[in-house]
Amino acid sequence: MATEENSHPKQAFGNVLQSDRNEDEYSFRISHTSETSHLPPRLSSDYSSPLATSPTRDSSASPYLDPSWDQSHQTSPLSRSPWTSHVENNSTNYSYTGLMGSLVREEGHIYSLAASGDLLYTGSDSKNIRVWKNHKEFSGFKSNSGLVKAIILSGERIFTGHQDGKIRVWKVSGKDPSLYNRIGTLPTLMAYIKTSMKPSNYIQTRRNRNTVWIKHFDAISCLSMSEDQKLLYSASWDKTIKVWRASDSKCLESIKAHDDAVNSIVVGFNGLLFSGSADGTVKIWRKESQGKGTKHFFSQTLLKQECAVTALAVDPSSNYLYCGSSDGLVNFWQGDKLLSHGGVLRGHKLATLCLAAAGNLIFSGSADNNICVWKRDGGEHICLSVLSGHSGPVKCLAVEEEQEQKGGDKQFIVYSGSLDKSVKIWRISSQLVPNQAEVGTSPPQNFPSSNSCRVSQRRK
Repeated sequence: MATEENSHPKQAFGNVLQSDRNEDEYSFRISHTSETSHLPPRLSSDYSSPLATSPTRDSSASPYLDPSWDQSHQTSPLSRSPWTSHVENNSTNYSYTGLMGSLVREEGHIYSLAASGDLLYTGSDSKNIRVWKNHKEFSGFKSNSGLVKAIILSGERIFTGHQDGKIRVWKVSGKDPSLYNRIGTLPTLMAYIKTSMKPSNYIQTRRNRNTVWIKHFDAISCLSMSEDQKLLYSASWDKTIKVWRASDSKCLESIKAHDDAVNSIVVGFNGLLFSGSADGTVKIWRKESQGKGTKHFFSQTLLKQECAVTALAVDPSSNYLYCGSSDGLVNFWQGDKLLSHGGVLRGHKLATLCLAAAGNLIFSGSADNNICVWKRDGGEHICLSVLSGHSGPVKCLAVEEEQEQKGGDKQFIVYSGSLDKSVKIWRISSQLVPNQAEVGTSPPQNFPSSNSCRVSQRRK
């Protein structure tokens, strides 16, 4: 791990600046007063996720369900400080490829990430959304709901999806860039009250209770925005996808999408919506105009298998869809060929938990603690390397492109969040040669052999 003890002075979040009495949600700044850090429970509430209970999943392929994956007794000495961050000096050397540093907080497992420019947002099972600027602690905001399962950015707004089935909306203060205010909750209280007036608006949940159709009655697993930023999509373990109008937070639609928990949704090329579920399927939904609004219709099932679908990613520039599943495989389809199946990427020994695509690179994070870097060249895929450094399953990824270098070499900053309670920062070049990249230890060493990574390419 590229860290040094006491490389930065101890810092902690200071006094609460603003609170909402109804939901006990806060926005807060960094202060330099000392504060005692409290360890989270040994077993987070997310361990009771559908991955552990659904008969359609291979639970043996998901070791992150085991409490032994709580690495609190094995964390770096840096974690004794409430906040620790360390980035190697070579972070400013654009020829360097590998691990740049780590962000560590003895606070909770990292479940969600979102990056924009020099800002990084991290969500965990601690109720907090932390904000990092230039890889250093900057600000944060919190909700009383607990686990933060999804974060998505849209202009000046930040949407967060939570374990309690609600979506919170946040916005940075115009007077103080380190202060974030909660400006709404989806569904809104007024919409909830109005909808609850009609008995026909109630649906029966699996717990033999009734609830209004505009509200998720189980954990939100992921969020996605339409290409024009007008629609927000939320998916849940309640098997549904809900469509929200971003301008006024109105719930326009509730799609009964799958027979089990929806684990991932992503808006793709040509306005299509893709959904992946614990029922082992990947489905396509098309948006059509209907009167003054729009409605989504089922188009086709791309994949049907025994293993749970755990992650989806789209490369809109080249019309590729990638799908990770609990058996560790990554399937992909080519959109310019009517979404024909292109092949399978085999790089992980355990469940693939997250995916990200940027340029011609694809990143897959897994319960085996590793991140595979794949390069697409035409229709072919090559496993460039395996990023090793986490001591727990890699749960989420975010990628930002750096300024293009001479010779057309694109550099990407990759953030990986893990159940080891850390976020690691990597610099990856699109011009990497397989097995010859440098890993992020200090001093840099060669990457582990990627002989275990294979591509099963479908030949035409």
